[in-house]
Amino acid sequence: MLGSIDCMHWEWRNCPKVWHGQFGRGDKKYPTILLEAVASYDLWIWHAFFGVAGANNDLTVLNNSLLFDDLLDGIDPVAPFECNGVTFEKGYYLADGIYPQWASFVKSFKVASSEKNVLYKRKQEGARKDIERAFGVLQGRWRIISHPARAWTINKLRRVMHTCIILHNMILEDQKYALAEFDEESYICPQPNILRTWVERCDIRRKKDQELCDKNTHAKLQRNIIEHLWQ
Repeated sequence: MLGSIDCMHWEWRNCPKVWHGQFGRGDKKYPTILLEAVASYDLWIWHAFFGVAGANNDLTVLNNSLLFDDLLDGIDPVAPFECNGVTFEKGYYLADGIYPQWASFVKSFKVASSEKNVLYKRKQEGARKDIERAFGVLQGRWRIISHPARAWTINKLRRVMHTCIILHNMILEDQKYALAEFDEESYICPQPNILRTWVERCDIRRKKDQELCDKNTHAKLQRNIIEHLWQ
């Protein structure tokens, strides 16, 4: 499991009126900008994507995010794992119900119909709270992002958000709370993308996109995790 993915709203009090339609939401007093992040159990934020115009829900952010760019280009880290006796080639992220049924997402059930599913639902939703905790700690440490933003430009807000995330990770590392340690050389893709021709890169991207959006792999992974937890 690579981490938990979710989005956080940051209200933008001084959003220019001409942009209210792009950033406005009916359930928010002010326009909002979404932060998409991936956090692990030690609250380390591994991925952050912020500041897309018109990004008013998690799916819109995901479609513009850079999260799967390396995977689609065939240069993502090699991280196979085995679950319930079945080998899977890529890691996965814990996500909530709004995310699509992709091979890289493991979601919960709206209604659990058996004891196995009840156990899985409790474990998945409990582990996915890592990202919610990370958002809470981030806002608790930096008062500037816990209140509506008063800047006038997206670039300034993006710099503020990224700075807070970098400082958040630096604090974790300094306090020895960052628990993830790995050998970088063992996760490097064997064939750099720069050595491939344009046609090869297009073919790889097409193939990887099909693998990423494969609902069968999503269901297969979910079933095996349910059996693994039950055993």
